[in-house]
Parts: sequence; C-alpha cells; structure tokens
Amino acid sequence: MRPLFVRSLITLCIAAAASLASAQDIQDRVIKFGHLNNTDHPVSLGVKRFGELVAAKSGGKLKVQEFPSSTLGNEMQQQSALQGGVQEMTAPATTSLAGIVKEFGLIDFPFSVANFAQADALLDGPFGQALLARLPEKGLVSLGYWDLGFRNATNSRRAITKVEDFEGLKLRVIPNPVFLETFKALKANPVPMAFGELYGALEARAVDGQENPFAVILSNKFYEVQKFVSATNHVYAANILLVSKRFWDRLSPVEQRILHEAADESRAYQRQASRAAAQKAVAELQAKGMAYNELSAAEQRRIALTVKPVTDKLAAGYDAAVVKLYNDELARVQR
Repeated sequence: MRPLFVRSLITLCIAAAASLASAQDIQDRVIKFGHLNNTDHPVSLGVKRFGELVAAKSGGKLKVQEFPSSTLGNEMQQQSALQGGVQEMTAPATTSLAGIVKEFGLIDFPFSVANFAQADALLDGPFGQALLARLPEKGLVSLGYWDLGFRNATNSRRAITKVEDFEGLKLRVIPNPVFLETFKALKANPVPMAFGELYGALEARAVDGQENPFAVILSNKFYEVQKFVSATNHVYAANILLVSKRFWDRLSPVEQRILHEAADESRAYQRQASRAAAQKAVAELQAKGMAYNELSAAEQRRIALTVKPVTDKLAAGYDAAVVKLYNDELARVQR
C-alpha cells in the first residue's frame, strides 16, 4: 500500500503544482471587445457567450468588456486600434480585411456557396485557415469565424425580382472591390460607405438602398427608411474574431489557450443564434411594413452569370495558390 500511497501523493502534488502554475500564468486583464452591431444582434450574443466562457475558464481574471454599436469606431478604425494595440478584440465582417489581405475578397464572391453547411465547411477548412495564417504579419490574430448570414438587398424604390431591377439603384456597399465591381456589373450605382453612416444616408435618400443579412436589417431598423426587402441571397457573409497581435503576444500560453477554447466553444452557439434570428427577422420585417419577395432560382442564376466576369477578373489578381485552394475547397464542399 505504501508505494501506492506515495504515488498518489506525488500525483496530487503534481496536479496542485500545475494548478498553481496555471493560476500564476493568468493575470487580471480587461479585454475591450468592440463591434458594430446593436446588443440584440447575434454578434453581441456571441460576444457575451465568449466573455462568459473566458471568465469561467480564467477564474474571473480575464474579463471581456463589450463595446457594441460602433462605440469604438467603424470597422477600419477598430482594425487600426487592434493593430496599434489600444483595443484588444473586435468581430468585423471578413469583407473589411480585403484591404490588408486581398484574398479575403474570395469569401465575398457571389453565389459561391448555396447553404450554411457549405459555408462552414469552406471557412473552417484549409481555405479559411490559410487566410487566417496571413493576418499575424498584419498585426492581427484570428480565433475563427462566426456567422453573419446571407446578404439580401433592400431599397426604397422597387422590389428586386430580376437582374434588370438593379439598374440605376444607388446602393450603399461595403468599401471593398468585390462589392463595388459586382454591383457595377448589375448596372446599379454602388456607393462605398461606412456602416455607421448608413441609416442616416437611407433616411436622407442619399442612397436608395443597401444589402445586408436579415438580422442586420432588423436590428438596425432599416424598415423605418426602406420599403422593399428582396431575398437575393447573393453573398454569404461571415464575421471574424480578431485579436490585437500586440495584446496576444503579451498573453501567457495558458491565457492564449483560454481565448482559443472560448472562441471554439462559442462558435456553434453564435452560428445557431444567428441563423435562428435570420429566420425570425423575415416575418418581423414584414410585420414592420416591408414588402418581402424572393427571387426565382432562374433569376439567381442570371445574376450569377452576369457577375461571373467580375469574379474571374478579380481572381486573376489574387495569389494563384490561394485561388486554387479556394476552388478546390469549393468543389469539395459542394459535393
């Protein structure tokens, strides 16, 4: 019995020492987590779940402080703040990263994925991870992808039921080459604009419309200044969890592991919440007075064919190895 007792005692001592070392490797820190969305949006729900997990795993030492509704600035301002080390985290749409890693524009190619399963497989697989690997040299670290949803068009002039209905519409788009060129090909008049300026521009009729997932349209009350919402489902959009590399490099391995684990565990919750919110949002937008319509599969194919020259042209300017990986992965997820 004595050897067994000694072994048990040694095991307990090792576990206690490991626990003490882990506790010492976790410092009291406040993580400023900014984003563009309101507190009723699924991104905010994801931030809250992430924060709860981080607090639980760190014994309350790591605290996530949420700054919603563009409190810390627009996407580009928050990106710069992370790169400068004055803000710790944000969760923008991947579209905002095309300015520093242009291959992120591949995610925005219209009609590349048809459903959520394909989107998740593409982003969680080798292609999505290859993009994340390019961020540290830009001063950013990513903990993975969250759901934003399929983007749909709204405007104050007419329902969009066919390709020709885009013609002449002044639509706010994300300041991103893929979106600008896509809507030019559809003969719309795309206007690049920061998200925080959008409601005022719609209200003043400076632009006719915009395109965003249903939950964003509802959360930001665009139904107050838009009449028509059309289920174009033209692009799948994802949010990306970003951490300042300057902050990340100051974290201990234990703290880094906690953030990784919390991000992984919060991802499924956030995606489920986002997709459930999108389903509910359609009915709520109609109840708020918006005229809703869907596009036929034939019209969606026409739109896809219309914009294909744009994506072919843009892809030619990207890293050929990343484009090949993207196409290979699309073929895999679409099987």
